[in-house]
Amino acid sequence: MKPAVVTLSGSGLILADLVAVARAGSRVALDAGALQAVDRARGCVEGRVAAGRRCYGINTGFGYLADVPIPDEQLATLQLNLIRSHACGVGAPLPEDAVRAVLALRIQTMLRGHSGVRRELIELMAQFLNRRIVPVVPEHGSVGASGDLAPLAHVALALIGEGEVWHRGARGPAAQALRAEGLAPLRPALKEGLALINGTQVMTALGLLAAHDAAVLLRTADIAAAMTLDATRGTLTACREEIQAVRPHPGQATSAGNLRRLLADDGIARSHVDCPKVQDAYSIRCTPQVHGAVRDAWNHTCAVLLIEANASTDNPLVFADIDEILSGGNFHGEPVALVLDYLAIALAELGSISERRIEKLINPHTSELPAFLSRDAGLNSGYMIPHVVAAALVNENKVLSHPAATDSIPTSAGKEDHVSMGMTSALKLRRIVANVSHVLAIEVLAAAEGLELLAPLEGGRGVRAALAHVRERVPPMVVDRSLSAEIESTAADLLAGGLVQAVDTALDRPLA
Repeated sequence: MKPAVVTLSGSGLILADLVAVARAGSRVALDAGALQAVDRARGCVEGRVAAGRRCYGINTGFGYLADVPIPDEQLATLQLNLIRSHACGVGAPLPEDAVRAVLALRIQTMLRGHSGVRRELIELMAQFLNRRIVPVVPEHGSVGASGDLAPLAHVALALIGEGEVWHRGARGPAAQALRAEGLAPLRPALKEGLALINGTQVMTALGLLAAHDAAVLLRTADIAAAMTLDATRGTLTACREEIQAVRPHPGQATSAGNLRRLLADDGIARSHVDCPKVQDAYSIRCTPQVHGAVRDAWNHTCAVLLIEANASTDNPLVFADIDEILSGGNFHGEPVALVLDYLAIALAELGSISERRIEKLINPHTSELPAFLSRDAGLNSGYMIPHVVAAALVNENKVLSHPAATDSIPTSAGKEDHVSMGMTSALKLRRIVANVSHVLAIEVLAAAEGLELLAPLEGGRGVRAALAHVRERVPPMVVDRSLSAEIESTAADLLAGGLVQAVDTALDRPLA
């Protein structure tokens, strides 16, 4: 169940609550204690400017222009110009769920009391979420330091009543949406333009949503592997606890445990208990090791991303308790970029081993099933070309897995001379997640076909539930037909957790 209201406080935000706000439409509330910290930080900013002290980005220019002083009468214009000048992203707009996640994370970091903004700004961002006003944010333009400047500037542009938003099912001017909701546009004051655009929340939001989807795909991959193992009459020996115990990687043990539960009470296994086959191909036998390594990469990635989601990433940072405003580098996306590249590589491997299992299913020399799982091979091509599609997606994932964080292009006349490229890492990861969902969909469909060719034998308890779920949505391929729509719908079902939920219902407890 998704919470109706998620309270943001600057700390303790978990992935499930972020997904609830981003995708399920949960409203947000603002913690009263956190707002008091916001007020204290704001007082610090205003006091230092009133005292005539120079502070970066508050009464100076930005980046290479940091040493240029700005007169007091132009300080509000400085913040407005910053938003407008930086809102120059290009490309397709980010999906609405991603932008809602960005808004939630920007609120979260500001509530920590180190950004120096007025509470009115944070309250307006919360109104955007609660009234479902979603800024249109182009996906390209961030190098990941000083944070996600261009995409965050497009979010800020909507807050000041400029740019475009999605509202009430339509894309249109932000000013029009604000009027429709009775909201006044933000007039950015001291530091607020800088606070709005300086941070890592876009790459972090994309990474966390991708991680959420990857968690579903990890359990789905175990189900797909179990279906393939049964369809190819493989052995469960490689999943025994004794083997995992002497190489105690936690993800490996989890995956092996899932496979044992999925393949319990297995009629197909009993039918070939005395066959001469000693061991299976790596893509089947080493499933716990490969899936497990991906799980461990996922765990590390999530740990880093959740630290970032509950961190202060502005520059400069306000420390009201010691009356200091300090310039630093918390906007640098390196921690996020590295783990997003790591998870991209790991998920590419999840797709790669799935493609190898598909090949084992359609190859009659390894599966001992009809060629390409066709009941009339030759006249029909069966799953010949779906496997080709999987191979194409896996190849694309190999290209997308090249780390973005290993590159850095200096900007701002050399002042910003090392950047993370974390936004590129996030965009690549999102594409890999989609590709892997399609590869796993093809494996699930092919394995279902293989299992039915072994009838009346039935697979393990979890495999039976998976086959029943697939057949509720996709009929057997008795003769050739276009599978594009069915692959797409199956991939969507996998990402939505449909297959996992059906299998969990059939088992004594949910898959890990």
